[in-house]
Amino acid sequence: MASDKQNEGKILPMDENKENTTEDGIGLEILQIIKDSQQQHGLRHGDYQRYRYLLLVLMEAERAWSYAMQLKQEANTEPRKRFHLLSRLRKAAKHGERLEKLCESPRVDAKTKLEAQAYTSYLSGMVRFELQEWKAATEAFNKCKTIYEKLASAFTEELAVLYHQRVEEISPNIRYCAYNIGDQNAMNELMQMRLSAGGGGGMMAEKLEALITQTRAKQAATMSEVEWRGRTVPVKIDKARIFLLGLGDNEAAIAQAANEETKERLYETLLAECRDTIHAVREELKTEAKQRERSDEASGKVSNLQFLHSYLTYIKLWTVVKRNESMAHVLQAKLKEPQTDENKRGPRPQDLIRLYDIILQSLAELSTLQGLEEDHTFQKEVALKMLVYKAYRCFFIAQSYVLVKKWSEALVLYERVLKYAKEVQSKAKSLNNSLKDLPDVQELITEVNAEKYSLQAAAILAPSQQKVKDNTPLCERLETFHLDPTLVGKQPNLVQFPPDFQPIPCKPLFFDLALNHVAFPSLDDKVEQKGKGGLTGYIKGIFGFGS
Repeated sequence: MASDKQNEGKILPMDENKENTTEDGIGLEILQIIKDSQQQHGLRHGDYQRYRYLLLVLMEAERAWSYAMQLKQEANTEPRKRFHLLSRLRKAAKHGERLEKLCESPRVDAKTKLEAQAYTSYLSGMVRFELQEWKAATEAFNKCKTIYEKLASAFTEELAVLYHQRVEEISPNIRYCAYNIGDQNAMNELMQMRLSAGGGGGMMAEKLEALITQTRAKQAATMSEVEWRGRTVPVKIDKARIFLLGLGDNEAAIAQAANEETKERLYETLLAECRDTIHAVREELKTEAKQRERSDEASGKVSNLQFLHSYLTYIKLWTVVKRNESMAHVLQAKLKEPQTDENKRGPRPQDLIRLYDIILQSLAELSTLQGLEEDHTFQKEVALKMLVYKAYRCFFIAQSYVLVKKWSEALVLYERVLKYAKEVQSKAKSLNNSLKDLPDVQELITEVNAEKYSLQAAAILAPSQQKVKDNTPLCERLETFHLDPTLVGKQPNLVQFPPDFQPIPCKPLFFDLALNHVAFPSLDDKVEQKGKGGLTGYIKGIFGFGS
C-alpha cells in the first residue's frame, strides 16, 4: 500500500500501445485496457479472483470490482459476504472517482476524460444498483450509456464495437431499474432480452432470473385452471402454473430468435423447464395414487392431475419435434451448399434420417398419452403428422442411396415419398388447420419430382460415363452401351481375331450293351457225345492211355 500512497495523484507510465501522447495531450485507452485485461487474466472463465492485481489507479478500481464479483459468487452460499461485497464495490467507485479527477488534468485529452467519466458512472451505478437505489442507479447508467454512444459515433469501427458492447451490457440494468421504479413495459423488454439474448451477465443475470420468477409467481396466484382438448383442468401446483404462464413468452422468443444457435439454446431452456415441471407433477401423482389405494377408490376415469401430466408431456414431446425439425432445416440447407473443405466432414443425409427418427418416436409417444385414447380427432392429427415426417424421412433415405449411386432403390423410395405426401393431402381435407404447423408437403412433392427426373437422367448417363476396363469386343456387348473412343480409331475392337477354338462334336462310339441281356437257345443236342466206354474208358482217361 506504500506504493499506492506514493503513486497517488500521479499519472504513471503505461504500456506504449495503450498510452499515447499527442499535441492535444496524454491519452489513455481506458475501456480497451479493461476488456483486454479481463480477457487475459481470468474473466473469460469467470475467475474473478485471478483478476485482482495492481496495475494503475484504473486497475485498483478493477481490482476492487473483480473482488466484489468474486464475493457475489460466494454470497450465493454465504450470505454474510454480501456486506463485504458492498464494501468492495464502494471502494471500486472511489477509485473510479479518483481516476476521473486525475484525468481532469489539462495534459489528458478529451476522449480519455469522457471514458473516465463513463467508467466512474458505471461503477457508481453498480453500487446504487446493489443498494437497490433504482433512481440513482438509472441516472448513473444512463450517463454511462450516453457517453459511450457518443464515443462510438465519433471513432473508428473497431472502437465503436467495444463501446456498443458496453452499452449492451448495461441496458438490462437500466431496464431492471425502470421496472422497479414502476415501468411495466420494462418487464416485457427484460423477459425478451433474457430469452433471446441471455440477458446481462454476472449478478444482473441472477437478478433478472429472480425477477422473472417472482413476477410469474405473482401472476400464477391468479391462475387456477387450464383448458386443453376440450377439458378444463385445475392447476394447483405452483411450478406448473409458473411454467404454463411463461410458455407463451418462451414460444414467442423462439419464433423471434435472431439465429439458429439462439433458437437451439431457447429450445433447451424450454425443455429443461418442462422436464422439471413434469417431475413435480409426477411426484404429486404418486401421492394421489397412494391416497386412492387407502380409500379403495376405483381408477376408471383419468384424473385431472393425470390429464395435466398428459398435457405437459404433450408440450415436451411437441417441443422435441419442433426442435429437431429446426435442426433438420439447418442441416438441409448445409447439405445443399458446396463442400469447400474436403478434410472437414460435412452433413450427410444419415444425420437428417436420425433427426426424423427422433421426431417419429416422439409422435408415437403422443398417441399413447393417457386420457386421449378416445380422442379420435387427436389420434388422426398425430397419424397425419407421422405421415408427413415419414415422407421427409423416406426422402432423405432416398438421397442416401443416390450418394452411393443405387438408382433403382432411390427411385422406389421417391415413389414412396410421393405416396405418403398424396395420402397426407387427401387426409388433411377432413382435418381443419392440421397442416399449419407442419412442413409443406407440396414443396416436397415438387422437389421429389425434380429429383426423379435428375435421377433418371443420371441412371442413363452413368453407364456411358464409365470407361471400358476390359478388352471385350463390340460384338459381345451389343446390349450395353459404352462410350468407347477406340471404335472410331485405326484399330477398333469389333471382333476377336483370331477367334478362340470352339469345341465341335466328334464321331460317336457305339457299344453293344444288349448282349448281356440276350438268352441264347440250347445247343446240347448238336454237340458230339464222348466218353461212352464205361469203366475201362474212364480209367484210361485218368491215366492218359486214350490220348
